[in-house]
Amino acid sequence: MLENLAQQPADALLALIKLHNADPRPDKIDLGVGVYRTGQGDTPVFAAIKAAEKVLLETQDSKSYLGPEGDMGFVHALMPYIFGADDPTMGGRIEGMQTPGGTGAVRLAVALAHKAGIGRIRMGLPSWPNHAQIFADLDVELAGFKHATGEGVVDMDALREAIAACEPGDAILLHGCCHNPTGIDYSNENWDEIAALIAAKGVLPIIDLAYQGLGAGMEEDAYGLRRVLGAVPEALVAYSCDKNFGMYRDRVGAVYAMVADPAQLDTVLSNGNSLARAAWSMPPDHGAAAVRIILSDPELVRIWLDELDTMRARMRQVRARLAEAGMAGAIDLTPLGGQNGLFSVLPLSGDQIMALRSDHGIYMAGSGRINVAGLTMGNIDKFIASVGSVSA
Repeated sequence: MLENLAQQPADALLALIKLHNADPRPDKIDLGVGVYRTGQGDTPVFAAIKAAEKVLLETQDSKSYLGPEGDMGFVHALMPYIFGADDPTMGGRIEGMQTPGGTGAVRLAVALAHKAGIGRIRMGLPSWPNHAQIFADLDVELAGFKHATGEGVVDMDALREAIAACEPGDAILLHGCCHNPTGIDYSNENWDEIAALIAAKGVLPIIDLAYQGLGAGMEEDAYGLRRVLGAVPEALVAYSCDKNFGMYRDRVGAVYAMVADPAQLDTVLSNGNSLARAAWSMPPDHGAAAVRIILSDPELVRIWLDELDTMRARMRQVRARLAEAGMAGAIDLTPLGGQNGLFSVLPLSGDQIMALRSDHGIYMAGSGRINVAGLTMGNIDKFIASVGSVSA
């Protein structure tokens, strides 16, 4: 029967990784892989994680199953950072469960929404490619709208029209901060309006918060999510620790549901547990346990937040240098200075992207998305000059 399966196209990003690895040029630049890199090009294990893993090594006394809900100590320890320290449960209306990374969180959030009767999700495009794949796999319709204008700012008119067009049974997925792939975020004033529009329309918000702390700060990056949740009766939140704790390969995430009445939580979570049991049975424990240990120790929290500060400062330095360069050939790099997080999209043609790869050893996604953390003070001038060369 397996011969009935059709060949699927190779993942473009994985293919790009192989091409970069096979390139012998010593000055090649990898802007494709979506991980943070230091100024030396490394993706190190956080010092706070190393310290937490030592504690885990000495104190963990079992590798037995935790259950489909995962490490609830981890789930609860994150909540003050996501939802605010004053009332992280919103009066007993929010509860969550652990997932395998942010991808698992998005998957479970969409599956829960679908099981609750959501048949269509509206989402700004471009977006993280896996969003659309998850929707399709769960047989949920994607209704796209334009996320940003050609001037590098959010397209609020398109968003207003999308929300106005929502019908019963619709949800809307929004990036909480550090938009992937554009780096173009809503302002606080935008979020104020978005919250009011969603509340007035009665649409279900799904907030994907995958990069908290990599934009302006942990509190600042939660503004939009908290603003929306303060305006609506119910919502779903997908959260990732893969970036802000550097836990990429350990797959550390959580999904949260906010309900109108606390009495509804048990029913919602029972459905979440059932869906998780069928999808992955139990989430991996190690990374979530390390994060829980950090968040329970004030000194480890300080070390972790200092590391986040260093990451933000380095990405700001790169963005400032790009913006300072101004025009690189026909490409205006100035808007990158006001964008957030790991990613930005350059308006390059396919031929120009291929020329950067073949002639200059610069690897980026075919969409023009770049990971700004792949740039360092040692290679950024080459990158700017190369973009100018292919786009002149």
